[in-house]
Amino acid sequence: MNTHPLDARPRGPREAPPSGRLCAATFALVVVIGFATAAPALAAGDAATGKAMHAKDCVACHARKFDGDPAKIYTRAERKVTTPAKLKAQIAMCNTELGTGYFPEEEEHLATYLELTYYKFK
Repeated sequence: MNTHPLDARPRGPREAPPSGRLCAATFALVVVIGFATAAPALAAGDAATGKAMHAKDCVACHARKFDGDPAKIYTRAERKVTTPAKLKAQIAMCNTELGTGYFPEEEEHLATYLELTYYKFK
């Protein structure tokens, strides 16, 4: 009995290996289902909660760093945060540096607020 690398089950001599089109179609279906069920990158948080957290813990630090304009950290041309993943990493770093003690779901609130207010990632 032979085995095919894409189909590890043993086959008899008359049984053909799986069709390349069938394998490609199965893969495409898995990818489509994955994208259809995936949540948007920053949709899990509550923007209103994030806004309050931002006002309490972020604005003063950002204003000190940008001559009194806390929004400049988000709107400057050379900003470091350019993707949802970088936004989440930056929030986690600030959380650690400032010792705010936010839980991951609280960091998500901040990320959602910042994405909707400043970043608007596509």
